[in-house]
Parts: sequence; structure tokens; C-alpha cells
Amino acid sequence: MTRSVSRSIVSGIVVAALLGGCAIGPDYKRPSVAEPPTFRGQATGEAASFADAPWWEVFQDPSLKALIQEALRRNYDVQIAAARVQEARAILSIARSDLYPSLDYGGGVARGNVTPGILGGPGAQAPETSNFYDGTLTASWELDIWGRIRRSNEAARATLLASEDARRGVWLTLVSDLAQAYFELLALDVRLQIARNSTDAYQRTYDLFLDRFNLGVASKLETSRAQGALGDAQATIPQFESDIIAKENQISILLGRIPAPIPRGKPMYEQPVVPVVPAGLPSTLLERRPDLRQAEQQLVSANARIGIAKAEFFPKLSLTALLGTASPEVSALTGGTATIWAVAGMFSGPIFNAGRTLGNYRASIAQWEQVRLQYEQAVLTALREVSDALTALGKLNQAETGQDMAVKALDEAVEHATNRYRQGLASYYEVLEAQQQLYPAQNTLAQIRRNRLLAYVQLYKSLGGGWSLTDAEWTKPAEGSGG
Repeated sequence: MTRSVSRSIVSGIVVAALLGGCAIGPDYKRPSVAEPPTFRGQATGEAASFADAPWWEVFQDPSLKALIQEALRRNYDVQIAAARVQEARAILSIARSDLYPSLDYGGGVARGNVTPGILGGPGAQAPETSNFYDGTLTASWELDIWGRIRRSNEAARATLLASEDARRGVWLTLVSDLAQAYFELLALDVRLQIARNSTDAYQRTYDLFLDRFNLGVASKLETSRAQGALGDAQATIPQFESDIIAKENQISILLGRIPAPIPRGKPMYEQPVVPVVPAGLPSTLLERRPDLRQAEQQLVSANARIGIAKAEFFPKLSLTALLGTASPEVSALTGGTATIWAVAGMFSGPIFNAGRTLGNYRASIAQWEQVRLQYEQAVLTALREVSDALTALGKLNQAETGQDMAVKALDEAVEHATNRYRQGLASYYEVLEAQQQLYPAQNTLAQIRRNRLLAYVQLYKSLGGGWSLTDAEWTKPAEGSGG
């Protein structure tokens, strides 16, 4: 084959590649999903959103902010997510490499006593033993006429973006999980203090009844009832102490360190919580929530894989070239007479493979359908989570107001009942009844405040809080934030 003929073949194949047009397979289009004008539980639509605020402005407790910063640096899930991003970035570079020619080198030394055979088999014995030396450079390039490689790049790029959104989702989940656990810890501190206060109160009541019993003005029944109430109150203290240690251990794991005591900042009732916050528009939720962005990028990747599977029905065209030297003598390798070269074009494609190619294509379509349904379901779940948190935040504010009123009234009732008992105007039953109503009411108030704080955290998470932060800002708050 002459050089002019070789150039003609190469030129023809390149022209065919240029005329190949766009990549085959469907181009991605976001599926239509439910986008109501407002969230359920939201009075009116508003452009501003609670999610616009960075986490260090949402949580004002200095101790909590320090714990969050430590967790974002050391948490194992965060480190695993970062490694997955690096893996996806490396896979994308592998996919991109297929767009370009590859260049390989080779060399060899052989000594033998055999003549060339037929179809690669050994031949007869040669007249004499000889040496053979060679050195080559080989280039190969698959022409992406049908867009198989471009679709492969599209899928890999979407996977990388999905992994980055997944990492941001891990950050947001970690912040919310840590805040939730911290507020639960503060609630346990309050309930432990309530248990200790009730124990002290029951102890005073028991002492009062015991003194009156010793003076003969109270019955054994009164004293025994007071002692029983005292024992019940004492039994709750070690339970709360155990729960506090377990919660501290949970927070320690989130921090990526061994179990240890957790420092507290503001007490639970001093933690700021706004009963009504702006939620933004439901249509912007798709851009804010990292899990929804991740789900959409997975859909983009599945859509591109349909094109990859479809391209397998068509022939693959590739160019190969070889340049090197070969000689029975080392000294001749650098001489012009030892130069060898070759240029070739090749195409290949399926004729019959028992439905393998068609099966792969149908499977890719079914996989895309699954991912699409998962994406649409994720959107509905996100809308529900926002609605739940919005409703809880507003209703729990009303519940806390009523419960706080009940606690104050019951506290006064205990004081009045005790004074009446000392004056002989009330029975022991009134005192114990008032006490047994007060302390459960205090526990209920603490649980309502805890639930308000948790709803506050959940709303921030469900709205995709901190969506506008850069990667650096997530782990290192901006100057002046006090984080």
C-alpha cells in the first residue's frame, strides 16, 4: 500500500467521523415534577428562604458551632464522601481519555531457530540460529462517530456531580444530626434536673409526713405514700444519667473521636427558636436540596447510558498506526533500512450475539425509568418533609405556650396544697396529687421545647440549608461569623 493510498483511507475515515453528527440516544430533559405554589403549612409564597442562612447563623450556641466545625473536619462519613468524589473525578478522567488517541511503546529481543509458520504457528527449523531486535511506537484512536464515547463522558461527568452533591448532603446531614443530638442532650439535662428537683421535693414531703407521724398527727398511710413517691422519683435519676452518657457517646462518634463528655453552651430554654421562618418557594427546592440535585444527576447519567447502549448497535471505527525499527542486528536499529511502519483502519460491529446488545439497551431504558421514578418520589418526600417541619414549628409554639401556663399553675398548686396541709386544712392526698401532676407537666414542657428545636433543625435540613455556601465555607465559616 502506497503512502498516497494510506492518506486517502485516513482522510475518508476522518470525513466520515465529522459527518457523524450528534451523539445518538436521548438528550436529557428534566421530568416534570410536582411544584405547588406554596408548601402546605406556609401562609404565602416568599422568595427569601431559611435555607439561605449559613449554619453558623442558624445555630447561635458557641459550643454547638465549635462541635459542628470539629465534626466537619473529622467525621468519617465526611471523609468517605470526599474519597468518593475523588474516585468519581478519576473515573471521569478515564472516560475522557477515550476521546483522544493513545500512544504506546514496545520493544523486544528474540533469538531463535525457526522459520515463520502459517497463521501464527511455528514453522520449520531454520538453516541457522539468529537474533532479532525491534522497537515500536503504536498509536490507536477510536472515532466517536455515533457518540458512544461522548455519552460515556456525559455519564461520568454526571456521576462526578452527583458525588459532589452527595458530599454536600453529607455535610448538611451531619450538621443537622449533630444539632439534633446536642438539643436532645440539653433536653436530657433539663429532665435530669427535674428528676432531682422532684426527688428533693418528695424528700421534703416525706420528711414532713414522717415528722407528723412521729407526733401522732399523721397516719402510716400518708408516710408510706410519700415514701413511695420519693422512691419513684429517685429511680428516674440513674436512667436519665445513663441516657445522657449514651447521647454524649453518640455525639462523640459524629465528631470522629472516642466517647467522652460533651461541653454545653446555652441551656435548652435559652436556645433561640423562631416560631415562623421563611420557607421560600417549592420550585427552588430542586436547586437547593443536595439530595434532589444528586438524584437528578443520577438521572442524567442513566439517560446517557441509554445512548451508550444504543451506540453498540452500530460499527466501531478505529485507526491504528505503527512506527519503529526491526533488525537482526542491534547496530542496524538506528539505520534507515531498519525502519518499519504501518497504517490501518478497522471497523467492527455485532451481527449475532443472541440478543445481548438488545438486552443491554432495554436494560438501560428500564434503569433510567427506575431512576426517574426515584427522583420524582424524592421530590414528593422533600415537599412532605418541609410541610411537616413547618407545621410542627408553628403548632409546637402554641403547645409550649399552653404547657408553660399549666406548669406555672401546677407549681402554685403544690405550694398552696403544702401550706394548707401544714395548717391542717388539706389532706396528704392533695399534696401528693399536686406534686404528681406538676413534675410530669414539667417533663412534657421540656419535651415540647426539645421538639420545637428539633423541628427548627429539620426545617433547615429539609429546605437544603446552606445551599449557597462554597465548599470551603462549609468547613470554615466566613470571617466575623463567630463560628
